[in-house]
Amino acid sequence: MKKDFWLERWARKEIGFHQDETNPYLRQYWHELHLARDSEVFVPLCGKSRDMLWLREQGHAVLGVELSALAVQAFFNENGYTPHRVTSKKFELCKADGIRILCGDFFDLRKDDLAKTSAVYDRASLVALPPEMRERYARHLLGILPPATQILLITFDYPQAEMPGPPFAVTAGEVAVLYRERTEIRLLAQLDVLAQNPRFQERGLSRLQENIFLLTLH
Repeated sequence: MKKDFWLERWARKEIGFHQDETNPYLRQYWHELHLARDSEVFVPLCGKSRDMLWLREQGHAVLGVELSALAVQAFFNENGYTPHRVTSKKFELCKADGIRILCGDFFDLRKDDLAKTSAVYDRASLVALPPEMRERYARHLLGILPPATQILLITFDYPQAEMPGPPFAVTAGEVAVLYRERTEIRLLAQLDVLAQNPRFQERGLSRLQENIFLLTLH
């Protein structure tokens, strides 16, 4: 899966993964992190997610990274912001009201970019990637985060043969393989959600779970 795939989806407005409301699991489980209000939260592959607004409302500084300039522009425009822009070699930084989004490639991020990060919110990042990219993604993320960073991770689990991704199926076992060497893993919830997702039923799924994990770096 190449960069052009996601750039074309945004250009064609094929963004079924975008949620118009704050994710209910974010609201329900964020308190498990016990973060100070002024902590910085990193949102990888953030798109134009309204979850960033909710995190800002909790008092957090928010840092996103997003490949599509259209998505970044839409986030600020749709929420009434006129962002300040700073261009560097790898990224264009857009920021307003405590929310910063780096427009560019996640894999170009370095430790300095996330030096102040205390937590990561991953609802639509890991599940957006095919298996061969998930390993690279997790390895890179864990390599640039500060020690003791917490990750609230939300994944889908379903029979992958019944539906092509994205979103891709990511089992609890795969989460363990990807993260156990560098993090403590807690499964906060495992929910059967097929009945609440008719669009996935229409695509032929016989089972759909959402798993919510809290990972803490050693």
